[in-house]
Formats: sequence, structure tokens, C-alpha cells
Amino acid sequence: MTIDESFYIGYISKTRGLKGELQFFFEFEDYKELDFEVLFLEINKKLVPYFVDQIKVQSNSTAYINLEDVDHIDKAQPLVRKKVYLPNDKMPVRDPDDFRYSDLVGYEVVDNQEGKLGVITGVQELPQQHIATVDMEGKDLMFPLTEQLIVNIGKAERLLEVDLPEGLVALYREI
Repeated sequence: MTIDESFYIGYISKTRGLKGELQFFFEFEDYKELDFEVLFLEINKKLVPYFVDQIKVQSNSTAYINLEDVDHIDKAQPLVRKKVYLPNDKMPVRDPDDFRYSDLVGYEVVDNQEGKLGVITGVQELPQQHIATVDMEGKDLMFPLTEQLIVNIGKAERLLEVDLPEGLVALYREI
């Protein structure tokens, strides 16, 4: 299997104990809906399958996993910081009406005062709010995604209309 035939779900963050248990960090939003029979770890730019013996999914975007044939810390240590993938056919199907802030990546941003700003390249989820990063003339413009700032989301046109605070865009242009 290749990376094109799979989707990224997270990475191994550290070992736990001496018996090969690994801590896994999810970067995939719907991690509780995934099937964890086989995980594919990226090792030397190739996806290597590992069968899951046991997994304990936590509520904080982490899980503790035991993989077949990884029964000692010496076997687990080389897997730390490896990216983890699942086959595309294991991706959960989302309701088309289930729109999330992370879906805004790739949308063009237009501010009411400044006009076109650029395209959203990333959305970060912080404890208090989501932050959009826009590629504005080669610079990263960041702003919170809040109801107060969002004027309209045009899904068909992939357009996000915002009303950013006065001076925010000018501040990023000066940097």
C-alpha cells in the first residue's frame, strides 16, 4: 500500500512501560469512528503494516496501543515519532451537512475592508477557539474563526467572507 492509497491519522508519541506499549496521538478528527485492526506506519518512506493486539482509546485524542510482535521497549522505541496511516476504504463517511472549521482549508478569504486576502492553508484547534492561517502574499496571516468575524461561508464558491478587526491585516503586511 502507498501513501496515496491511505489517509493520515496521527503519530506514535512515546513508549509506555517496558512491555512495548505505545502512546498514539490522533490528528484525525473522527478518531473514535476508526477501525484499528491494522495500522500502517511510515518507515523509510514506505508503509509497514502492524496488527493491533489491544487499543485503549482515550478522550484526549490519544490511545495506548499494543502491536503484535512489539512486546518489549527495545522493539517499541524505533516506532516513536512514526506517522500512522489507514487505508482509504477505512475512512469514516461524514454526513454532507456536517461542516467543520477544518473544512475551510483551501477556501479563499475576503475581508469586508481589505478585499481578497489569500487562501486558508491551515486551521488549528486551540482549547478556546479555532485559528485560521491564510497565505497572504507569502506571509501567514492568522485570525480566530468566530461567529463575530465570519460574515458568510460560501461552500459552493469555496469562499470565506470575514470582517476582521481594523488594523489586523495592516499589522501582518508590515511584518
